[in-house]
Amino acid sequence: MKIKVPYGKAKIEVKVPEDKVLGVIAPNPVQLGDEMATIRKGIENPINSKSFDEFIASGEGLLFIVNDYTRPTPTAKILEVIYDKIKDKNIKFLIATGIHREPNEEEFKFIFGKYYHMFKDRIYVHDSRKDEDMVYLGTSSTGTEMWVNRLSIEADKLVIIGSVEPHYFAGYTGGRKSFLPGIASYKTIEQNHKHALHPQAKALALEGNPVHEDMIDALKTIEGKEIFSVQTVLNKEKRTYSCVSGHIIDSFCMSIEKAHEVYCVRVKEKADIVVTVAGYPADLNLYQSLKAFEHGKLALKEGGIIILVSECRSGIGEETYFNLLSSCKTSKEFLERVEQGYRLGYHKAARLAETTTWAEIWGVTGIKDEDMERAFIKPFPSIQQAIDKAIEKKGKEAKVLFLMDGTLTVPRVINCSKE
Repeated sequence: MKIKVPYGKAKIEVKVPEDKVLGVIAPNPVQLGDEMATIRKGIENPINSKSFDEFIASGEGLLFIVNDYTRPTPTAKILEVIYDKIKDKNIKFLIATGIHREPNEEEFKFIFGKYYHMFKDRIYVHDSRKDEDMVYLGTSSTGTEMWVNRLSIEADKLVIIGSVEPHYFAGYTGGRKSFLPGIASYKTIEQNHKHALHPQAKALALEGNPVHEDMIDALKTIEGKEIFSVQTVLNKEKRTYSCVSGHIIDSFCMSIEKAHEVYCVRVKEKADIVVTVAGYPADLNLYQSLKAFEHGKLALKEGGIIILVSECRSGIGEETYFNLLSSCKTSKEFLERVEQGYRLGYHKAARLAETTTWAEIWGVTGIKDEDMERAFIKPFPSIQQAIDKAIEKKGKEAKVLFLMDGTLTVPRVINCSKE
């Protein structure tokens, strides 16, 4: 059986015996209407909010908070729908990078499309490490100190553009996530992400999830600020399936149902081998790609092998987690170190290290072999070699499951007693 596996912007063909393939899954196919009509309808019919025209009619300054290059949010298409309404307004754009780096020229164009050059002098990039750009707003119920980009406080009104997808420890992306971690300070993000070590911090979970609850608390610190939210859900081809606008929480919650239709995929049983692909643009680095690993392991048998496929064109990414991992000889030593004190990134390393206690982690990436090994990931030069070796190791009864967009696909095992 020939299977084309995404790697960066390319697809690499591999051969796997048909009787070994448990499934090749990606986000569910859904009926798609005209994208621009979907976006226009969503913006023209806001939930629990004044109309977009009314919202932008008054106020000295509008700040648009948009996702960065690691999300496939259709920001440029949304701008196409509203451009004539906003082109003469006093507006600014703030790219919600969280802890990610500043976009390069190609990535700016990926975000804004043809509107990049039109608005170039009004685009600002959030830098979580620039304390002088932050304003303190108070403390959440869990003790997180809320420091956020001052542009969001100085603006009269905010327009938040996001996309709702499953997230392995926040439950979902979108909505409140543009604010925290999107435009929060490094120390605020660090305090929030420490909650990712909590057992309820997982994909699709909101109730009892301290990461999500902390994000909601963050929004409460700006309750007096008018916000118009535009939340989208994309299909597997990254085209717009749903668009809901209006109240930031209500638009987010209404998008979740649509996100389930696309991203929650049923599989009949867990696999001995899971090949999970961090698709473009989420395959930027290892730090981002571990989202695909997190979803992939949901469908992996105990004692199985998970193969992470990611170009990692920018290498390791946030290095705090990697530096700690590489300083430990065993996963047990690492987990003991995490207990002694948390730093941002440790949650990713902790989840990686914990998985090595019950499964093997292999990888096909653009990262040096020695660096992969230091992160407890066994490197392979090609996808085919990794699959062949895994089948050889697991035996003639081994079954392989492919997650073609592991960053977004959440497998739901329907015949497993541990579901």
